[in-house]
Amino acid sequence: MQKRSIPVCIILSIITCGIYGIYWFVCLTNEANTLANREGDTAGGVAFLLTLITCNIYGIYWAYKMGEKLEQARTNRGMQPGSSSIVYLLLHLFGLGIIGYALMQSDINALIDAQ
Repeated sequence: MQKRSIPVCIILSIITCGIYGIYWFVCLTNEANTLANREGDTAGGVAFLLTLITCNIYGIYWAYKMGEKLEQARTNRGMQPGSSSIVYLLLHLFGLGIIGYALMQSDINALIDAQ
């Protein structure tokens, strides 16, 4: 796990026409699984393929579950849980997934600092 610069990730996603965004999606998923001690959950690559195959229906579910995983990781570390599941879900529903990615990365960076 590593902390990532959110502006750099957004810029790379734009410059590479979304290819870096796919990598970022996979990394976010895998790191959230690790931080929440849920290694048996869907891996990042599988989550991306399911999102692609289901025309983003799985992506909506994924966004909600990412919020739950990150809340669980915060709770496990004694941090204040929030309601990020709903925020990520709404951002993903309205086509603002990259903002959701940025918020998820911010949460992951804070959890890495807390370790």
